[in-house]
Amino acid sequence: MSVNLSLLPPAEKNKIELDKQASYAVWQIKQAKAGPDLLLSEAQKIRDEDERMFFEQAVQKYKRMMGVA
Repeated sequence: MSVNLSLLPPAEKNKIELDKQASYAVWQIKQAKAGPDLLLSEAQKIRDEDERMFFEQAVQKYKRMMGVA
């Protein structure tokens, strides 16, 4: 089953983008391309509290998946 992401509501599109950003940030830390302060600075850029919480949960998910401490 395929899903056309462009048909999703804006809030769902934003959650997908936040998940991708969290994944990329954790990958950068794993590859030693950035330090752990990257996660804090990225989270601080998110103004909406619910979105920030979603981002932080995604970061924790990807840290577990990628074995980053």
